[in-house]
Amino acid sequence: MRAAVGGEYHSVFKGQGIDFDDFREYQPGDEVRSIDWNVTARMGMPFIKKFVEERELTVFLAVDVSASKNFGGQDQSKRELAAEIAATFAFSAIHNQDKVGLLLFAEEPELFLAPRKGSTHCLRLIREILYAQPKSSGTNISAALDRLTRHLPRRCLVLLISDFIAPGFERALGVAAVRHDVVAVQITDPSEEVLPEVGWMRFEDPETGELMQIQTSNRRVRALYHQRRAAWQAQLDQTFKNAAVDKIDLHTDSNYVPALHAFFKRRAARR
Repeated sequence: MRAAVGGEYHSVFKGQGIDFDDFREYQPGDEVRSIDWNVTARMGMPFIKKFVEERELTVFLAVDVSASKNFGGQDQSKRELAAEIAATFAFSAIHNQDKVGLLLFAEEPELFLAPRKGSTHCLRLIREILYAQPKSSGTNISAALDRLTRHLPRRCLVLLISDFIAPGFERALGVAAVRHDVVAVQITDPSEEVLPEVGWMRFEDPETGELMQIQTSNRRVRALYHQRRAAWQAQLDQTFKNAAVDKIDLHTDSNYVPALHAFFKRRAARR
């Protein structure tokens, strides 16, 4: 899978700008704004600053491992898909000589691994995602974003992987998006989007443990569920739009490659 998107990753994510390299004498055609007037005054002739492109990028995977991520149908769970997507980006980054870090979170940040290079490091990240046993079952995206904002000193590409079934993270998202290039990866299961028509069912909230009985064959109940789900999704999409955060939509029963290709295509068009 890395081979399928590795080239697109390399062309779209090129590092974070330029670094100062050295001074050299001004030559006709150089931009006047590049002149360093302090050095020019000392040397008695115009000198400009020379820069080189900074190729290295830091990728940070912020992965939701709360109880709802264990949900999924016969294809795979949301946790498994999250690990697969994380692996795709992590190995693409390592192949591009970039560093990769990890934050696992549920109701609070659970594990923070500093960015490093190397395939061994990547394999550890994936194992941590798959086998994480969070201390709590809920989800607090704000706490995770606040942790990243405090502990990542330089601009990173942050992949925020979650189903986003959590309230009130708009402010933290906005702050993080100013400091970092945040990409939201929403993972959903088809059974969450359409209520199954199977009569009376007992549902348990995987994060709160709350139980409720619902008549899934009732037309009004099904319509209300669909209406509320659509309204929630529209509000979530608007939250990302307001923060200027890119979003990738993935489903546990679908091939995720087309969604990644579409994402890279959108990014490439903006360069």
